[in-house]
Amino acid sequence: MRVFLAVVSKVTAPTGLLDQVIRHAESLVDQFFPVPPDTVAAVRRRFPGAVLLGWGNEGESGTRPPLIMETDARAIGVTGTLLDWSTARDLLDASPMGDAAHRARGCFAALRVGPGEMTAVTDMTRACGIFHAETPELHVVGTRALLVHLIARGGRPVRWDVPALQSMARQGYFLSDETPFEGVRALPPATTLEIRDGIRTVTSAPLPGSGPAPASRRAGRGAIEELAEALLQTVRPLTDQVNLALTGGRDSRLMAALLHAAEVPFRVTTNGLDDHPDVVIARQIAAKLGVEHTVIPPKRTEQRDAVLVEHPLRRTFEVLRTCEGMTSAYESIVEYLPYSSRLTMSGQSGEILRGGFLYSQGNPDPKAMRRRVDAFFLKDERLFTEEANAHARDLAAPWQERAAADPARVLDHMYVTYRVGRWHAAARAGSLRRGDAVQPFLDNRVVAAALALDPMWRRSEEVVHELIGMFAPRLRRIPIEGADWRFRAEREPSRWESLRGRRRPPAPVVEKGAVAKKGAAGWNWRTSPGERLTAVLREGVLDRDVLWDIVRKDAVEELFAAPTVKQPALAWNLYTVGAMLSGLYPGNAPDDLDPVEVLIPRG
Repeated sequence: MRVFLAVVSKVTAPTGLLDQVIRHAESLVDQFFPVPPDTVAAVRRRFPGAVLLGWGNEGESGTRPPLIMETDARAIGVTGTLLDWSTARDLLDASPMGDAAHRARGCFAALRVGPGEMTAVTDMTRACGIFHAETPELHVVGTRALLVHLIARGGRPVRWDVPALQSMARQGYFLSDETPFEGVRALPPATTLEIRDGIRTVTSAPLPGSGPAPASRRAGRGAIEELAEALLQTVRPLTDQVNLALTGGRDSRLMAALLHAAEVPFRVTTNGLDDHPDVVIARQIAAKLGVEHTVIPPKRTEQRDAVLVEHPLRRTFEVLRTCEGMTSAYESIVEYLPYSSRLTMSGQSGEILRGGFLYSQGNPDPKAMRRRVDAFFLKDERLFTEEANAHARDLAAPWQERAAADPARVLDHMYVTYRVGRWHAAARAGSLRRGDAVQPFLDNRVVAAALALDPMWRRSEEVVHELIGMFAPRLRRIPIEGADWRFRAEREPSRWESLRGRRRPPAPVVEKGAVAKKGAAGWNWRTSPGERLTAVLREGVLDRDVLWDIVRKDAVEELFAAPTVKQPALAWNLYTVGAMLSGLYPGNAPDDLDPVEVLIPRG
């Protein structure tokens, strides 16, 4: 993991201010970098009126460039991954830098500094975040929001942006460029921020538009082949073995097929109980492709009738520390391990190839899609204060205006902008601090090729289905978890297809709702928290008197009235925001908190 901070003085900045900033930033490593401080190396490059600071926990690496690359006139830091690391040298010399960055292959962000100037760029997904703030004396830009805030605050305590936190409480991540920290904002996707002569300019490129759905199967295959080649290019350079997190769904299966097609050596791991659908299906995929498969079961009690869940306060602290208050503790963040150069991969963010938020849009009617856009911003409206709802309406307005004409594309682009650009960008810090992540779905060219395809066609899942068939035909008949492929489920079969269907049954499906018949199969403690965990969440939310500017107390009490909370994700969101506003983070991890038992349902 690499962290960068760029600070540029304004014309009126007092002499010696940058020296104070450098000392202050270097004293904050244990707060902004979520790894043991003794594993972090630091580098700095100073110019008149500007400085670039870099930190990394990678150790010696023969495959990645130095933390900071430089010439006599400039220095650059790149976080994330580039398909070809020689591109970093191109970015160092490019003018304008933004144009070169938006053509580059990979999932990355970059900060470049020269005398009295700075340029920062995000890629098409901003899965590597850039955050910025301004004071009367300084422009502060960096890859960790807390660090930017603390430097801008000049040693004063953290100050929360309480109105902005309504989105965290509602959705568990931000549907805006806001952050938890007052005065700090995230740079949008495909954006260049430049500071010259004390003036800051921000320029964003729109996400690519899409063409119509193909009129024939031949035309569709031609369009898919361009996307297939873009995906293959992201993994062809890999020679070391990749560890792939594999489930029973579509996206990680596509990654397995991709690695297989590119002849990249890989092994797979799956988290879950032995009879969970993810484990059952992943085992079949691994066997069909002839790769090693490891199952990682959850911790259980000695009686094996319950799983042991880390106490919510400890879990929340670690999520806040790692994700900087931009992801709910409902999400399972990868725990810390010492940095390893072994490559990892997953199917995360594969919904880009399935229409973004359209992948979970059951009703394709335009009116229903517009209601979905409204619901993203105003979910659980009755629970929130009028001030919080008013703030949400302001954020929703530009997207609602666009949705009036093209709701499908709005749901597609909102996914890239917020689900990837804010939720995934925060959550992936957990994995980046412990190793290199290969993320083909987030490569600039892959995203551009995907967004160029009609979003409703991608929603049909035919694109992903065809890609899997192209890369690994032997996986066509492996069952999938949940519903059947959407293009099969929603399309009326032709007479020929009906005849074929009589001879060959449709692909089997492993239902998520197998809990009632198989006890623990398909069960997840996060979605079925039970009474004990509910009691801990209830106490943590209602006993803290910090949330009532965002949510209504009477409505929250009603939410927790039942022995087992019926909206566990919302409960965790409130618990996370309440813990943050109560001062849990930043600071030291809470001690002496035992795990909580969550009973496994019996069949």
